[in-house]
Amino acid sequence: MTTIVILAMVFLFVAFRLWSVLGRRTGHEQTLARPAEAAPAPIGAGRSLPDNSAPAAPARPATVEPRAEAGVRAIQAADGSFDPGAFLEGARSAYRMILEAYWRGDEETLRRLTEDDVHEAFATAIADRKAAGEQLDNRLVSIENAVIEQARMNGQTASVTIRFDADIAAVTRDSDGNVIAGSLTDAVPTHDVWTFSRNVRSDDPNWTLVETDEAA
Repeated sequence: MTTIVILAMVFLFVAFRLWSVLGRRTGHEQTLARPAEAAPAPIGAGRSLPDNSAPAAPARPATVEPRAEAGVRAIQAADGSFDPGAFLEGARSAYRMILEAYWRGDEETLRRLTEDDVHEAFATAIADRKAAGEQLDNRLVSIENAVIEQARMNGQTASVTIRFDADIAAVTRDSDGNVIAGSLTDAVPTHDVWTFSRNVRSDDPNWTLVETDEAA
């Protein structure tokens, strides 16, 4: 009889513990994962593609020209944090910032983002524009493409040349705000080649625009 009573008490204790764990959910427990479904049979084994299959996503434009690949690898060897895709995203932003600063005559921003010779060229053009009593009312409509055309290491200095294909709506106004050239309704395709540079040993992570040109 004593053995039966002890077994009964053990059963009640176990039942209580199970209820205390499973019967009082707080809402913070993880949901049990559903069992993995069996893998579908491969194509050709009695299974065909559904009629409404989504078309394959178009391939993204290359971000690095083949002739620049060796230079990109050299930069990555010198700076392990260099990523061509992330660099191009930053270059797109810099392209917009520099153009818009030039259009509005913001020499302070240009000084931060460009090398001395490039800044001087921009500053001269801004001064000539002001002397003529003209102002630019341009819009960067879109950057259609940005690709690394050249890349190289020169000592501790990395240089990356990017081709930008963009659409720009350009308008020149006189001192009274009258349009004397261009139109904001017609975007003009532009093709620029800009070179950015950075000392990979510098604590400053920013790249500087050191050269600008029009694409051939």
